[in-house]
Amino acid sequence: MSTDEAQSGNPPARRRVVLTGISSRAWEHPADRGALVALRELRGFDDVLKSLHALWNERAWRLQFLGNAIRVDHRQYPRVHRLLAEAAASLDLAELPELFVQQDRSINGMCIGMSKPFIVVNSGSVELLDDDELRCMLGHELGHLISGHAVYRTMVMILTDWAIRLAWLPVGSMVLRAIVAALMEWWRKAELSADRAGLLACQDPAASLRLAMKLAGGGDLSEVDTTAFLEQAAEFDRAGDLRDSLIKIRMVTARSHPMPVARAAEVRAWIDSGEYARILSGDYPRRDDDGSASVTEEIKAAAASYRESFSRSQDPLVSLLRKLGDGAADVGGWVGAGAGRMRGWMRGNGSDGSDGENGRTAPA
Repeated sequence: MSTDEAQSGNPPARRRVVLTGISSRAWEHPADRGALVALRELRGFDDVLKSLHALWNERAWRLQFLGNAIRVDHRQYPRVHRLLAEAAASLDLAELPELFVQQDRSINGMCIGMSKPFIVVNSGSVELLDDDELRCMLGHELGHLISGHAVYRTMVMILTDWAIRLAWLPVGSMVLRAIVAALMEWWRKAELSADRAGLLACQDPAASLRLAMKLAGGGDLSEVDTTAFLEQAAEFDRAGDLRDSLIKIRMVTARSHPMPVARAAEVRAWIDSGEYARILSGDYPRRDDDGSASVTEEIKAAAASYRESFSRSQDPLVSLLRKLGDGAADVGGWVGAGAGRMRGWMRGNGSDGSDGENGRTAPA
């Protein structure tokens, strides 16, 4: 038992599987993976974004946390440093990013930066999460880093800024707002991807669900029940009538993160699908094969994922579309094919969506 564990009273950590050479495609939600593979095919696109990112001055971001937060290492927050190293080891990430703890009593964390991304967690996360839950949160942020989400999230920030600046142009603003809405939908799926990475890092499904519960209700779970929480998630999905469906659409489309109850339900569904167990058994894509990832196949998988999601949803509006025929499946396929449409729009060369060489960009 380590000194940290002895002082904290925590038992020795369970033995976790090292997922040697695992590709981020193993945990990425199909809709997220399809968008990422399509965007990565645009060689040099991420470099353009990194240049535009000078508007936000990434160096200033790091200096802000260097001056206002505590940088984690073996001397400062050694428990957090150990958990980061353990999460990185499970995901086979050799080089640890910088990690800062900032003063904020809420439970939250973020991965920011593009050239050399770093992680920031709130002091509330350190205080209110146990080792397994905090390892899961750190794995979530490492998932963002390995997938390279920061590069593409910056695009949301840039386009949102443009939409605000061009609000006086009705047509231009409407087009940009539509693009931003599509990117926000992608980012919500990216959060689900990172939740899966967090689970693979901690390898404790109960801890992953507890983290979602604490995000919803705070750090004390002594009077909270996991089964009841998942029942609450199911009720949120199916409750009410068409008015409630429209209210939920309005609520969700403005959010960058899915609601905690939805995140818990998605983690549970991913576990129940058998995918989590298959990955732990060694059946997963390797990063050495990322270059051969098929854009067309990933976009098809994204469309299939949306169709499957629509088919199992109990939302009143979706149920009505199913009763009308294949409307839900058609909507799911249309939304799922969005990555291909955006890829063609960015290329602007009339591409038919066929595959090309797909190089992985450096983590961002």
